[in-house]
Amino acid sequence: MSTVTSTAASTAMSTVTDHQGGTRQGNVRQDGARQDSARQDTAEADNLAVASFLLGLPGLLLFNIVLGPIAITLATLALVRGTSRRGRAILGLVLGIASLAILAVTAATSHGVLMDFSS
Repeated sequence: MSTVTSTAASTAMSTVTDHQGGTRQGNVRQDGARQDSARQDTAEADNLAVASFLLGLPGLLLFNIVLGPIAITLATLALVRGTSRRGRAILGLVLGIASLAILAVTAATSHGVLMDFSS
């Protein structure tokens, strides 16, 4: 009976040792993964900032009812996620708002008729 207890105790001890070693290695991997994910999040936020600018610019003239809100959304997401291209995200936000303002002014001055095909 003492042999069984001794074997169980040694098995439990090796399991604890293996678990501790695995935990230490897991922490190193998690820290490395956190650094990689932080870089990836910053890169994604930078891409969102650039996309908001590139969609806000043509949104001033074409499809401003669609491109304006998309530019505003992408710029806001980029700023919330902490982009390193903050100026470009702010410019995309301003262009998106400007495109919606142009749409509102155009709709108000033409009494809600944006295109007239009856002429």
